[in-house]
Amino acid sequence: MLTVILETYDGERYQLPMLVEWDLTHTGSVPCDSMAVTCLYDQGMSDVLPRATRFAARSGGATMLRGVVDAYEISFSPQGMLVTVEGRGMAALLLDNESEAITYGRASLADILQNHVTPYGVSTEVRREVSGRNYAVVSGSSQWKALRGFTHRYGGFEPYFTREGGLVAGPLWGSGRTLRINDETPLLSLRKREQRYGVISEMLIQDKVQGVSHSVVNEDFAAQGGRRRHVLYMPRSTAGQRRYTGEYQIAQSELERLEISLELPLAFAASPGDRVSLSLSRLGLSGTYDVVSARSRMDGSGERTEMTLSVR
Repeated sequence: MLTVILETYDGERYQLPMLVEWDLTHTGSVPCDSMAVTCLYDQGMSDVLPRATRFAARSGGATMLRGVVDAYEISFSPQGMLVTVEGRGMAALLLDNESEAITYGRASLADILQNHVTPYGVSTEVRREVSGRNYAVVSGSSQWKALRGFTHRYGGFEPYFTREGGLVAGPLWGSGRTLRINDETPLLSLRKREQRYGVISEMLIQDKVQGVSHSVVNEDFAAQGGRRRHVLYMPRSTAGQRRYTGEYQIAQSELERLEISLELPLAFAASPGDRVSLSLSRLGLSGTYDVVSARSRMDGSGERTEMTLSVR
C-alpha cells in the first residue's frame, strides 16, 4: 500500500487518507520524476494543502519518491469529494531555477555542486570526481543544465536523482539490478519500436568568428545508409569543443532509435538504472536493455508497472 505524507513550509506533516488512485513515474533525470495521487477529501486538509511544499511517497517502509508539491485539486464526483495532489522529484528544484552566465577557468565537481546544486537544499553524493578547464554556463541555462553539461563533458556521465531525492554524481546506467523476463513472465503488454528518423549521420560545427569548421560523422549510421546532416554555428571555440559538441549531438539523436515498452501486473517492478534481460522466443526478442523510465500506478484495474527500455 502506498502512503503519502505532505510537508508544509512551516514544518507540519500530514498523511493523506487512503489513496483511491496513484501514479508515480521514475526517470532519475529529465523529464524529472513525478507523482499524482487521489484520495477522499477531508475538511482537515483545507489548512494543510495551501501550505504543502514537499511530499514523501512510501510503500513497505521504503521511500518511493520524495519531491516538490506542484499543485492540488479538489473535485466532486460519484465517489464523493476528492483531492488530487501532484508533484515532481527533487530535480524540479534545479530545473526551475536559472543560472547566471558564468565561465570557469578551472572548476572541480565540488565547485559546480556548491554553486548550482546545494543552495537549493538538495543533498549530494559524489561517486566520480570530475574537473575541467574553460567551462561556460550560458545565459538562460537551468541549474540542472549547468551541472549536467559539466559532468557529461568532463566525466562522460549524467548525474541522477534517487527516489529519496538525493543527487548522485555518477553514472546511472548499470547502477541497479537486472530483471529477467521470459516466456513465463505474466506480461500485460509489450511494444518494440525502431526508428531511423531523427538519427544524425553528420554534424557540421562552424566557428564563424575564426572561419573554421569541424565535421563529426556517425560512422555506423552512415554505413547503414543514413543521411541526416545538421549544421551548428558556435561562437569562438577550440577544436576540442567543436568535436565534443558534434559527438554529443549525435549521441543524443541515437537515444530514441530503439524503444521497448512493456507492462507487468505489479507496482515498482523496476527503476531507471536497472537492466532487463529479455528472452521471449515467441516474439523473437532477446538481449539486455536499460530501464529508461518506470511508471507505477494503481486504479480500478489494480497495480502495474509500465517501463520503457532502451540502450544507454
